[in-house]
Amino acid sequence: MTEVAHRSLAIISSNIRYDEPSDGDHCWKNRRDFLAERLLDFNPDLVATQEGKWSQLQDLASKLTGLSCADTHRQWEAKLMYPCLFYNSDTLTLQDSGDIWLSKLPAAPGSSSFGSLFPRLCTWARFDEGLLAVNVHLDHSNGQTRLRQIRVLLHQINKLRGDSALLLIGDFNESPACAVRSLINQELPELLDPWQELNQPEESSHHHFRANDEEGSRIDWILANNTLLVSQIVLDKSCSERGIYPSDHYILKARFTWPD
Repeated sequence: MTEVAHRSLAIISSNIRYDEPSDGDHCWKNRRDFLAERLLDFNPDLVATQEGKWSQLQDLASKLTGLSCADTHRQWEAKLMYPCLFYNSDTLTLQDSGDIWLSKLPAAPGSSSFGSLFPRLCTWARFDEGLLAVNVHLDHSNGQTRLRQIRVLLHQINKLRGDSALLLIGDFNESPACAVRSLINQELPELLDPWQELNQPEESSHHHFRANDEEGSRIDWILANNTLLVSQIVLDKSCSERGIYPSDHYILKARFTWPD
């Protein structure tokens, strides 16, 4: 019997917290180097970030040695927050990419609907290796808004996907026990939650720059279709020697294998 070769994938999701000077010791300039260090330490094939603004993401990109940003499709607006996909071009070959605005006009940059407090979007990248990665950041204030946003996204994913392996990554701003995950499960039942597949106890992924903050829930997810087999998923709870966290969210890191 011929053995099937498997490719490994190291995937990260990280809400990097927008550049907010009032964060004091945890302001962007004090944590950006440590954030880049914790991202690169995992030797990732793909890093999905959320909440960064243009200047902040340019700053981070300069520190992510060996990673490229799938952003050539994008016309940036300095005031907006963007999800981004950084990929290792030695292991993944970018085919195409794009943005989907989670509104009634998903092709209109900066558009906002459904009572969202900010324009929200996802970014996607398709790779020659047969992988479609989608990175999303949903509204933080209203569950019904999130449901309407995810309906837009699921409709667009079904148009994009083809036969690619699928990763849906991001800050969903609610627990996987809530309505957004239920809708994803109805529309894309093959998308599994690796955290639950490995029977790990639920915990908060948003810590507000406070050590041992157990309030809240796991709002940062990496979902993968059933051709991607998870071997590891962890929340990186590192802080620097100065007590500085990389972000107010723990970095979510996962390893998968899939048929080559």
